[in-house]
Order: sequence, then structure tokens, then C-alpha cells
Amino acid sequence: MDLTSALRSLPANPRIVVAGNHALPWHSVGLIDETLDSYRLWVLNAPPGVPDREGVTLETSFVGPGMRKSPRLSYVPSRLSMVPTLFGTHLPPDAVVLHTTPPRDGKVSLGVEVNVLPSAVEAARRNGGVVIAQTNREMPWTYGDALLDLDHVDVLVEADGPMPHAPVSTVDEDSATIGRLVAERVSDGATLQAGIGAVPDATMHGLTGRRGLRVWTEMFSDSVLALERAGALDREVPLTASFLFGSPELLAWVDGNERVEMRRTEVTNSPALIARNPAMVSVNTALQVDLFAQANASRINARIHSGFGGQTDFIVGAMHSLGGQAFIALRSWHPKANCSTIVPLVDEPVTSFQMTAVVTELGTAEIYGNDQTEQARQLIENTAHPSVREELWEEAVELGLLRAPWTLP
Repeated sequence: MDLTSALRSLPANPRIVVAGNHALPWHSVGLIDETLDSYRLWVLNAPPGVPDREGVTLETSFVGPGMRKSPRLSYVPSRLSMVPTLFGTHLPPDAVVLHTTPPRDGKVSLGVEVNVLPSAVEAARRNGGVVIAQTNREMPWTYGDALLDLDHVDVLVEADGPMPHAPVSTVDEDSATIGRLVAERVSDGATLQAGIGAVPDATMHGLTGRRGLRVWTEMFSDSVLALERAGALDREVPLTASFLFGSPELLAWVDGNERVEMRRTEVTNSPALIARNPAMVSVNTALQVDLFAQANASRINARIHSGFGGQTDFIVGAMHSLGGQAFIALRSWHPKANCSTIVPLVDEPVTSFQMTAVVTELGTAEIYGNDQTEQARQLIENTAHPSVREELWEEAVELGLLRAPWTLP
């Protein structure tokens, strides 16, 4: 069966789940859009350029830049760990389009993007759907749940091409300070959730002097490779992740590397499994944190910007880990919005709450274990921008968190 025939065999307005993040199979997506007048395109963290026209409904539980402002967006809120359940219940896929390696010994590898795709494949096969694999010689061969038997693939589409690479970025002074403050609290033998971005990169680079570190994360990038080269990682323990994004050097390192175990989302993002890791350290960011230590990391002016993602999964898992810590790390002042990120009360839906600590470039507010008065005091005095501290104090009094008179240092 070829791709065109497979697509024409689908029911009207089919749901098509496509590999997302930085592994979108562009060639196959283009053919889908040419062949079908209407369909539902489900992509996790869709990059710019996905089809967005009348007849196409853009579905996701984590909104990427390719869907963010579309009037055709259908956002389905869900913790990332629960998305596989959606495929088996509320959002059954009619087709799944993967981006894989060429076949080898009766298998293909999903390479840098495993995530929710194994569950989507299983749901499609149960429902008589179609599984399409776009093969690419540039895709790294990875192990674990990335391996898929060819018997589970209905259509192979050859389309070689370079893999996307993370742009080289410099860590600004504020991010470096935040990273240092978080890294100071991480001990030898800790387990890391390592994301991408200036603050996680700064945190990871601040750990090159540690030893026996482990990695259990939703995704990782070049900062983990830097830890490997510094001898900071426990070489006896596999690195567990669900998707990858980074430099050509990173992709070359993971290619055929059996120490890197790519696992499906139900594993990497399971709070229960996260909690089994010793001294689990979760570092996430937010758009706002309020005086009740509630974080908004998902919405701007009531419009969905991203989604829950793995933040809630990892905060809960880390907090239940023996010796674990969950951090929300962010600048005290939002440079684009030109406003404080520490606010009296978030006016958007809450993404997460009750973390170990909140860290800005100005300091650390200890959250867990303190009463609400002490939490609010530390957020104002240790993390908020000086220009808004007096206003936050007054609001804290109005909210019943602090009593007047209160003297700021």
C-alpha cells in the first residue's frame, strides 16, 4: 500500500497523529494536506509551518508555535502522562505518521521522538487504523521504546533530509545566576530532569563538578552531553528520556548509544516512576508565580500558550522522591511584557503549585514546609523585583497573607 492509497482509505475527516516537537515528518504531512480536503491533525508542540487552512482542525494537548494563534486550534487540556490514555478513549487516531530510521533487522527506530507515539500506534492498530513511517537516513538510531517492529507499519515513505538542530545560544547573566542558585542545591548522586533553555542549561553546566548524577527526564539537550564529557554522570545507569533536541554532536552521540534509553511518555512522565529516582531534581519555569505559590506556565490573556506539558508530572514525582526537590525558576521581571513575574494572584488558570522553592536571579523563596505567611514573605523579599515589593506587600495584606504593619528590608 502506498501513502496516497492509505490516506484515501481513511474515514471522512480522520484524526491523524503525527510525530511532533523537532521530528515532524514534513514530506508526509505535505502529501496528507494535498490528498485530504479535511482532517484533524494532532501534533505535540507543532513547529511553524504545519498546514493551517479551512478543512484542517489542529488538535493537541501541548500547543507549539505552529498552532498557537490559529482559529482552528482544538486544545485538549491534559497532563502529558495522560495523553496516551486519550488515544485509547476520547481521541482515537485513524492514522499515525512517524519519522523513523530506515529498517534494520525487521525494525525501525523512532530516533529522537518517542513520546506519545507508541500509544498512538497501538490505538490505531486496535481500531483498524493506518501506521505510516517516513524513513530518514539522518535520524539517529535509539533504543528502548523507540524500537518498532516493521510488522506494525503499513506504509513506508522514504524521505531523507537533515534533522533540525538547536540553535547555539548564550546564557544571559540572569539565567546564569538562577542556574547557579539551583545547582548549589543539587548533591552528588541526584537525578535530573533536564529541559532546554537558558535556565536549565545554566543549571546543568553548574553541575559539571558533581559525580554520580543520573538523568530521568522528558527531554534533554546538549547540557547532558556536557555533563557526560565532564565525568559527572553515573556511567552504570541509563539515561532515560522521551524526546531529544540539540546539536549535530548530540545526535551523533545518541546514535547507536545503548546507554540512552528512549521511553514512552507513560514511563518517563509517570509521577510514581519519577518518585522512585533518588534525590529527583525537577527544574521548570513559569510565566507568573503568585503569593500563594501558584504558577501559571500555560496561558497569556486567557489564550492558551502551551499547556500542562510534563510540569505537573515532574513536580509531583520529584516532591515524592526521597530527597527530591521541585523548582520553579524564572526571571523576576518579564522583559517582553515589561512586568513583574511575581504577582499577587494569578489571573490565569493555574498550571502547577506547591513546589519546593521558587528561584529568580534575586534569590530563593522556600515554599514547601512553610506556612502561607512565610511563603508570601519569602516570595516578596527574596524573589520579587524591588520595584514591586511594596505593592506586593500591600496586596499580601489585602489577601490576608500578611499583617500590617510590615517592614521590608
